[in-house]
Amino acid sequence: MSAQSNINPLLTPYKLGNFNLSHRVVLAPLTRERSYDNVPQPHAILYYSQRTTKGGLLISEATGVSDTAQGYPHTPGIWTKEQIEAWKPIVDAVHAKGGIFFCQIWHVGRVSNSGFQPNWQAPISCTDNGIDYADFTPPRRLRTDEIPQIVNDYRIAARNAMEAGFDGVEIHGAHGYLIDQFMKDQVNDRTDQYGGSLENRCRFALEVVEAIVNEIGADKVGIRLSPFANYMESGDSNPEALGLHMVESLNKYKILYCHMVEPRMKTVSEISKCTDSLLPLRHAFNGTFIAAGGYDKEDGNKAVAENHADLIAFGRHFLANPDLPRSFELNAPLNKYRRDTFYTSDPMIGYTDYPFLETTP
Repeated sequence: MSAQSNINPLLTPYKLGNFNLSHRVVLAPLTRERSYDNVPQPHAILYYSQRTTKGGLLISEATGVSDTAQGYPHTPGIWTKEQIEAWKPIVDAVHAKGGIFFCQIWHVGRVSNSGFQPNWQAPISCTDNGIDYADFTPPRRLRTDEIPQIVNDYRIAARNAMEAGFDGVEIHGAHGYLIDQFMKDQVNDRTDQYGGSLENRCRFALEVVEAIVNEIGADKVGIRLSPFANYMESGDSNPEALGLHMVESLNKYKILYCHMVEPRMKTVSEISKCTDSLLPLRHAFNGTFIAAGGYDKEDGNKAVAENHADLIAFGRHFLANPDLPRSFELNAPLNKYRRDTFYTSDPMIGYTDYPFLETTP
């Protein structure tokens, strides 16, 4: 790799807390909708092990913390014993190839409908205002006294992830899901201690962080944030202030990393021209800084070389190129991803059937 380091900063080693990474190319969390009945399936063993390299960091697809956390078909959970046991061989396969594996834990909040909820109840959120799409059921506003139970769901999910063998957890605080709903002033219309001021809107997120840190240790905790994004009608009037408040608050808990979505990613698939920058947030955060959102090899290398980020998470490119670090090393042309197969439930097509590089020994 030494000859490559001048050409590809992405391929240089990095010390992530107690973990020795051999490169800085991270598998981003990608919802795959192939965990039937919310239980991880054996085909995920192949999917994740294909994308594992010795000393590579992988972040799992978003994994529900409870039976109220679901909003999409066939997404995995980690709140039952069956789910924990189903994750174990998947984690073991990643570890067998020398990879480091974090479980991204989430709650979708209002991004759901009653069909995904226990007893066909309304989804829960910080608000009772719904999303203006036909697919979603208007949510029920959580009472103040109910919020500690939701925090506890995250804590138990983190403990369950460690029982399943994961090396740590990434809290999903991005993309318009429950934690993001609390943080963003476009959504949060509460008048209690979880609404109004920036400090109040971030309270729920930080209570989740604190509970998980106390449960499994700060050295095993990351969080994903997207202050600049407006996914699922969850925007904020001052995203840089929100991002700065969060990273400065996170410093107090000494968590392992912050995984931040680029401002150019306003929606899931659209890369926009943008003058906002993650740099102030990168400088303010004391731990490892992971950047994600529309990166290719060239601007990933540039971001690392210019110290804009420590690690770069790749989603669609890593999906379509299971040996992406090797492709970068050899400057090989990349497979094109197939968007129409992202969320099919097929156990192979668009999942484990992307070809590896054909290289001679």
